[in-house]
Amino acid sequence: MTLEKHLETKADKALKAAAVFWFFVAVIGQWLFVYYIAVHYGGGIAQGDFEAWKNTSIKGHVDGDISGNFFFITHVLMAAIITFGGTLQLVPQIRERAINFHRWNGRLFILMAFVMSLGGLYLVWVRGAVLAVIGGVGTSLNAILIMIFAFMAVQKARKYDLSAHRRWALRTFLMVNGVWFFRVGFMAWILINQAPVGSTENPDGPFDIIWAFANFLLPLAVLEIYFYTQKDAGSVGKFVMAAGLFTLSLLMAVGIFGAYLMMWSPNF
Repeated sequence: MTLEKHLETKADKALKAAAVFWFFVAVIGQWLFVYYIAVHYGGGIAQGDFEAWKNTSIKGHVDGDISGNFFFITHVLMAAIITFGGTLQLVPQIRERAINFHRWNGRLFILMAFVMSLGGLYLVWVRGAVLAVIGGVGTSLNAILIMIFAFMAVQKARKYDLSAHRRWALRTFLMVNGVWFFRVGFMAWILINQAPVGSTENPDGPFDIIWAFANFLLPLAVLEIYFYTQKDAGSVGKFVMAAGLFTLSLLMAVGIFGAYLMMWSPNF
């Protein structure tokens, strides 16, 4: 084996290892988010106690608003289901050994993606469940991209173009988790700076404005670079991408740690 071929093999392994590490960190963070939803909101339903829903950064439970409350809690509970189910879609062993589950879980994921996107638009622009207009615009763009990417994933699956289907499915997965990335990125920013630099209570500070869009566009950009690197880059590019993805995974871990301590912990 030539030196060039040896480096190429090592680079491929490094890139794959970095992707697996990112997925491992993401799964931990997403399942912690699901746990929080189940305990905080599911517990309220089980006990008939809706007061805790009022203690959210957005408009939660509102006395007398039957339709709005229904849309809100349905949106939140579906977020738990789609977050958990989405991680299972990315496990290669499930795709290979339980293809029927993968297909039906994927159909449920796509259906919920559409329903949640439309519900999110309703909550933002009809119910006013947003703290700043710029945040509402970012959320709306996120919802539109979810529906476009989900549609493309379905179309490619129907044409049995599995390679393209995988790419669109991954894009959809990232877009669906925009809210999760928002929280994790925000907490990572606070912990690294030891203060909410560039953020205001409204929120309409410089960081708030940037992160309203970057919370889903940045992961998408990283994914596109990963696709390009995986297919067309040489060994140096793959090593650089692997190092960058590993670093981003560590930053994500910091954000997950902060989000759990300050948002998702039952004791918070």
